[in-house]
Parts: sequence; C-alpha cells; structure tokens
Amino acid sequence: MDPSESAGAAVQAPVVHAEKVEKIYRMGDVKVQALRGVSLRIEPGEFVAVMGASGSGKSTFMNVVGCLDRPTAGNYRLSGEDVSKLSRDQLARVRGRQIGFVFQGFNLLPRTSAVENVELPMLYQGISARDRHARAAEALLRVGLGDRLDHTPAQLSGGQQQRVAIARALVNRPTLVLADEPTGNLDSRTSLEVMDIFQELNEQGLTVMLVTHEQDIADHARRVVVFKDGHVLDDHPVRNRRIARRQLAQDGAA
Repeated sequence: MDPSESAGAAVQAPVVHAEKVEKIYRMGDVKVQALRGVSLRIEPGEFVAVMGASGSGKSTFMNVVGCLDRPTAGNYRLSGEDVSKLSRDQLARVRGRQIGFVFQGFNLLPRTSAVENVELPMLYQGISARDRHARAAEALLRVGLGDRLDHTPAQLSGGQQQRVAIARALVNRPTLVLADEPTGNLDSRTSLEVMDIFQELNEQGLTVMLVTHEQDIADHARRVVVFKDGHVLDDHPVRNRRIARRQLAQDGAA
C-alpha cells in the first residue's frame, strides 16, 4: 500500500473519550460521588442525547466533557488531547477553541444586537472587528436569522433567541457542540425548529451532544446514553429516529 494512502486512511480520534471517569464533590465532611467510573466514546459526526433523572450524573458529565470541570479520577481526552489534568486557564483556552455551548436560558446580553451577541466568543481570540462581524453574520445566516442581525433579544421570539445562541456556539467553528436542555423554555413547535437546526448541523458533519430529560427530544439524536447514579445505565442507537423537518411539515398540514 502507498504510504500516502495509509496516512489518508488514518482513523480519527474520538471527539469525546472518557475512561473510568469519577467525580467527587466535597461538602464539608460529606463526599458526594457524582460520577462512578464512566467510560464513553463519542466519534466525530455523532449526534448523542444524554438522559437521566436529576442527580444521575448527566450534568456533571457534561461539565467534564465541556472542560468546565476536571475529573477526580480517570482520563478524559477531547479529540485525542488529554485534558483531564489541565489547569483552569488551559481548560478555558480549550473551551474557546474547540467547544460551543447552548443553554436552556439562551444567556444573551439583553441590550446587545444579535450579531454582537454572536461576536462575543471571538473577542478573546484575537480576531479583527471586521472578521468578527463577518463570521457572526455568516453564523446567523446559517441558523436562518440573516435578516435579524440588528435585533435585540427583546425583539426576537424565544425560538429566535435560541437560534442566536446556537449561532454564537458555532462562530468559533468548534469540534463539539454541547447543548444543555436547549428546548426546555420552548413550545413544542419551536422545539422542533431548534431540533431541525441541530439535525442539519449534524448532517453537515458537526458532532453534537445534547442533554435532555425529554424522550421525544432525545429521539431526534442518533444515539441515546442514559445515566443513573453516576453510571451509564444504557447506550443504544435511536431506531425510530424523529426527523424534525418531516414533523414540521406534518404539523403544518394538520
């Protein structure tokens, strides 16, 4: 075999590779073990929904995956880089470079336009004002808000605000997007519109991990991981996957 062919065929590292990850929180003399030896891989281009009851460990796991926290024990690699023992400053740099976050509460600055909200993650990346604006406008166009650049959050619906938040997560061209209950504040139809965006982004090759407690939202992913008592209870592909575009069309015809 030609060496160049061998190099081209090299297998990509998992985007998320957790090995026997534990997380213990200390509250005075009390130890709370939130994660108990979790091992999990998410490959490039996957769309994974993480589910579990309150206290199951799913949010703690998302914090570790998102480099918001470090494991007490075990190893965590992000796209092949061991980030489990990095300092807080190093974790912050990794977050800014490789991870986009979408939260339930949108977390937009209320008196700031959509395009300026989307520009925020680039302020710390040394990107010129002209390029920041161009990239933010491109990200908003990508989520269907190309005509809302100058609107403030008060001038946007809840679904449009979440689209701005998704555009903000995309603007640094991350390896991984983490979405924490992204439809929790939205009605059913708007939730479908948001899930349609995530499905389209995933079809374009973006790796997505979504935390949700709603089964019908999880069914839009390609794979579901269920946490219980700090362990992975179940990990299975979505066999009857919901496609948001089809559901929206059916809802419109009803």
